Amino acid sequence: MKPNNKEPNRLIEEKSPYLLQHAYNPVDWYPWGEEAFEKARGENKPIFLSIGYSSCHWCHVFAHESFEDEEVAKLLNDRFVSIKVDREERPDIDSVYMKVCQMMNGQGGWPLSIFLTPDKIPFYAGTYFPKESKYGMPGFVEVITQLYKKFKEAPEHIKKVTDSVTNALQKTAQQKGKNKLTVDVADNAFEQLGQLFDMKYGGFGGAPKFPAPHNLMFLLRYYKSTGKQTALDMVEKTLKSMASGGIYDHIGFGFARYSTDEEWLVPHFEKMLYDNALLVMTYTECYQVTNNPYFKQIAEQIITFVMREMTSKEGAFYSAIDADSEGVEGKYYVWDKNEVITILGDDLGKIFCEVYDITSTGNFEGTNIPNIIHTDIEWIASQHNLSVETLKTKLDIAREKLLEVRSKRVYPHVDDKILTSQNALMVAALAKAGKVFGVKQYTDVARNALSFIEETLTINNRLMVRYRDGEVKHKGYMDDYAFLLWAYIEMYDSTQSLSFLEKGNAITNDMVELFWDDNHGGFFFYGSDSEELITREKVVYDGAIPSGNSVAAVMLVRLAHLVGNTRYLDKVDEMYQIFKDDLDSYANASTFFMQSLILTGNPTKEVVVIGDRNDDPTQKLLAEFNKYFLPNVTLLVGESTGTLAKVAPFTSEYRKLENKTTVYVCENFTCKQPTTDIEKAFQSILH
Repeated sequence: MKPNNKEPNRLIEEKSPYLLQHAYNPVDWYPWGEEAFEKARGENKPIFLSIGYSSCHWCHVFAHESFEDEEVAKLLNDRFVSIKVDREERPDIDSVYMKVCQMMNGQGGWPLSIFLTPDKIPFYAGTYFPKESKYGMPGFVEVITQLYKKFKEAPEHIKKVTDSVTNALQKTAQQKGKNKLTVDVADNAFEQLGQLFDMKYGGFGGAPKFPAPHNLMFLLRYYKSTGKQTALDMVEKTLKSMASGGIYDHIGFGFARYSTDEEWLVPHFEKMLYDNALLVMTYTECYQVTNNPYFKQIAEQIITFVMREMTSKEGAFYSAIDADSEGVEGKYYVWDKNEVITILGDDLGKIFCEVYDITSTGNFEGTNIPNIIHTDIEWIASQHNLSVETLKTKLDIAREKLLEVRSKRVYPHVDDKILTSQNALMVAALAKAGKVFGVKQYTDVARNALSFIEETLTINNRLMVRYRDGEVKHKGYMDDYAFLLWAYIEMYDSTQSLSFLEKGNAITNDMVELFWDDNHGGFFFYGSDSEELITREKVVYDGAIPSGNSVAAVMLVRLAHLVGNTRYLDKVDEMYQIFKDDLDSYANASTFFMQSLILTGNPTKEVVVIGDRNDDPTQKLLAEFNKYFLPNVTLLVGESTGTLAKVAPFTSEYRKLENKTTVYVCENFTCKQPTTDIEKAFQSILH
């Protein structure tokens, strides 16, 4: 929408929703590119680099206070060349400059504000700045005025800072050592998480609290390999607490990005595809471990939300839904008590309010965020002479009525770009849920999204980052390749279609060719054919999502055991050398990577089934196998040795016995006697 008949700036030519949000700012924005750097060099001006994403609340605040302000815009336009970057489209740029911000300030976040020399070296870094100095923070007007003065009048100081930054970045480059990570580092991660764990409300650390599903996925595997009940207790407590809190949307389902408080009550209302994908996986796996239908219910509700509100007409998935609607954070999601009573009627309305903490005074700025943090559902049922099941039925009827009314409100902005990495995560999650819950629809939806990645987001065999409005842009990064490998492995596990393993092998070869460091090992973040930035880093620490190196390490181990290619294990072994120094002390900063240590440091089993996938014995084995959480077991199914051996050559000598479905159970590539007794085979898998 064109506001106040203003003329647009250069960002109007872009497809990124985040860049387009700033297309009518009076700031003379440039997209990242040579035109901006030429102008900075030609006019000897510093660069103001602003990085964010479209559903970021504080990005909106910063824009409204400063970038829409004529006074600030004039200061920027006169003194700086200003560049806008969407972190979701250019995570390579974001990652490099976020590291600098963290080195300079001890912390980072979005919006990310970096001040650069014309040759892209930072000399100052921060996040959000109020327009004028307040909250103990320098004002943006003061910052840009002082920094420009320093740039022009004290070039020796600027050079000293940039030299320091360059040296610091060079020192962060990992070198391969003689020693390597061992499985006991996973014990360190468990102990560190235990120290951070909130015994009362679950989760790790204080407010703000993030779901961090990769921590929980690690703990499930740690529990499975060690039997330590505390690991499972932490997972169950966290998953139940989050799903009780306001961070979970009790009306329309799905999780918000994080909670602003320790008890998960008040969310930052934006919903991200990646959070919901990873949480589908975590609740699904916790259901496998505990057989508690509650975890299955939450996983399926998240899927319902994603399919209803985050799915494009092409069958792929949007990246985010904003926190704000009508310029107010959370307005779409909160309720007034009288409104609820009016919609539901006195009797049902009062029960709903009692269960979901809806009061006259409210629990969030005078309004109400539905939650069941302190609700005793059995006690409330008894007070109303209802069975728990009858009460739940009434509540579901009420929820659907409220959802119908809510859907008529002004909907928050949707970032409708389709990102390869996040779509691959959702594909993996849906494939896992389809397998575990036996719901073919989930796997079919995953297959459609995967086809979109293959057909639209791949150009000349090169995976790309983003699709929006008919445009595909940016060469894919390490995350895109690693997450797609994850998707292929989960799709294989869900369907036993060998084509997914073939594609997994192919994407792995591409990943190694584009990102692998032949000198020291590990995967670089951007490819050898991509734009060169001030440093080419390898990311191993997990952020809101697991790092590409973390996911690659786990998936290479899984793929190695599926297809029998030990060269993949050799790559992981090299990663244990190069990342040893990073992870020895801070194991909990990369819990997804710790999964690979659990896999390689403990016995694994390879199960090979020769038989028609649709035969009763094979179906029986698969149905039983899928109920269990067996991360250390790989299952390979083929109709004949010939078809199987093309993908997994180690099976070339395996044969059907008595022309019946035959099961081979191997431990670390050493096989026991094959059997046609399905029950006996399954017991061998479990024990």
